[in-house]
Amino acid sequence: MSEQNPLDLPEGDPFGPHNLPYGVFSPAGSAAPAPGSASGAAAGSAPVSEGRRVGVRLGSYVLDAGAAAAALGSPYVSLLAQPTLNPLLAAGRRTWSDVRRALTAWVTVPAHRDAIRPLLHPLSDVTLHLPFDVADYVDFYASEHHASNLGRMFRPDAPAPLTPNWKHLPIGYHGRSGTVVVSGTDVIRPTGQRKTPADAAPVFGPSAKLDIEAEVGFVVGTPSTLGTPVPLADFREHVFGLCLLNDWSARDIQAWEYVPLGPFLGKSFATSVSAWVTPLEALDAARVAPPERTEPLLPYLDDSAGSAGSAESASDGLGGYDLRITVTLNGEVVSNPPFSTVYWTAAQQLAHMTVNGASLRTGDFYGSGTVSGPSPDQFGSLIELTWNGRDPLELPSGKRTFLEDGDVVTLSAWAPGPDGTRVGLGEVTGRVAAAR
Repeated sequence: MSEQNPLDLPEGDPFGPHNLPYGVFSPAGSAAPAPGSASGAAAGSAPVSEGRRVGVRLGSYVLDAGAAAAALGSPYVSLLAQPTLNPLLAAGRRTWSDVRRALTAWVTVPAHRDAIRPLLHPLSDVTLHLPFDVADYVDFYASEHHASNLGRMFRPDAPAPLTPNWKHLPIGYHGRSGTVVVSGTDVIRPTGQRKTPADAAPVFGPSAKLDIEAEVGFVVGTPSTLGTPVPLADFREHVFGLCLLNDWSARDIQAWEYVPLGPFLGKSFATSVSAWVTPLEALDAARVAPPERTEPLLPYLDDSAGSAGSAESASDGLGGYDLRITVTLNGEVVSNPPFSTVYWTAAQQLAHMTVNGASLRTGDFYGSGTVSGPSPDQFGSLIELTWNGRDPLELPSGKRTFLEDGDVVTLSAWAPGPDGTRVGLGEVTGRVAAAR
């Protein structure tokens, strides 16, 4: 029996030619890994840049995109034969579309099969790296269900669970780009100050309330000019694609430090992202209308013109995305947060974070904030799933309120694709390691 050609994918494969997410990998036999990378989909760490190259996922294989461009005489060699996605990100929307069309042809046109097949590497044999150099990192707080849950938890006597500003602007904070790490990187339990109401003074030590936040991250490609806001309609001119994100959170450190300026050390120790960036063009079939607004929006945030599934909506970026996220803890499913319920869209977040004239750089990255749905099995954080530790989760590995050393958390997701297909968004995994 002849070996199956990796270009012949099983029907319904979520990583077929309709998807083609981008990543950065080192083939087997490249420089030995060190902290910050992952071997295949498992844990690992980041080598020197030697051997790194842009890859495109096809089924359970990775296509060496730069080598394919060279083999087929493509003009995109200079963008794809790189150790990072940043040159492609900076090239702009027209080039993103042209490169995607070329890649689709390379893996589907029969005349290219002999040239492409030797350039496909089994996913299990490669080391995956952070796919782009992160410039700035911003994280938002865009799920009404998540924000309302925390409001009920911590402000039970307030007249409403949301703060007065919440439905008027996307609330966010500036994070730490240097601690964004690729899936598979261990997360060291952070140490810092914390103080409970019963403590007379703050104490110092490892966080006892280490949590997760299931999120979606958006990758900026084309920069903008300092002093010039980016309007809603230009979202797709600047944002290349999206990936899964886990915003690890030390709730006890955060609770003590966040007044009056917000998250700092309780968030900045690690943010894990998927090794695969899905281009927005692969997600046009997953577009949904913006959620119903209960407060009027200022003009720069007003997305009421967008409509799900229309050509206008797909081209201007108004509206949200139907992404189905699954959260597992030690292999057990604990939640299925629906991204379609998020109140503030990625286009609104981009418009808001530039409305003061702040400029974008290639590699800027921003998170949606915790994704939570209306029911308890759709909550995207342990603080919600256990109601701040009051109601422990019952798992085969034992009861959990917050994370213990050795726990492994994985976020995975898919989105509706064209003609009834699914678009796989990969996964982001992290294992909790003891404090140092």
